[in-house]
Amino acid sequence: MIKEPVKMSDHKDTKYIEAVGRRKTSAARVRISEASKTSYSINGKALEVYFPTKELQATVASPFVTSKVVGKFKVTAMAKGGGVASQADAVRHGISRALIIHDAELRKTLKKAGLLKRDPRAKERRKFGLKKARKAPQWSKR
Repeated sequence: MIKEPVKMSDHKDTKYIEAVGRRKTSAARVRISEASKTSYSINGKALEVYFPTKELQATVASPFVTSKVVGKFKVTAMAKGGGVASQADAVRHGISRALIIHDAELRKTLKKAGLLKRDPRAKERRKFGLKKARKAPQWSKR
């Protein structure tokens, strides 16, 4: 049911699974490959460098914790657009989709945890005559 570009590849003797994750205006192309220990590379940087807070690091790692496959994959992601929190959610979404391609049995667990849903909430556009999307200027009777 996933309509996004997802694929498996044999690139230079390295098998990987690729999936796209999105959140707000962020998009992340995520590749996972089996490895002896978990390592992350986001835009060429380590997880701790790109996402400095523990909260964002936990967000990115949550699909592995939920599906109980911690320490089995190497993650390479290219994230762009939005802010760091939005990019962390996009990477999480991409990892979740890639794990399903790797093992379809994980779908039920990840779906129940809400990790497969693309969170569609985004900022509403500003309308003319208003200060923000819905905030009107102060009304004066006289």
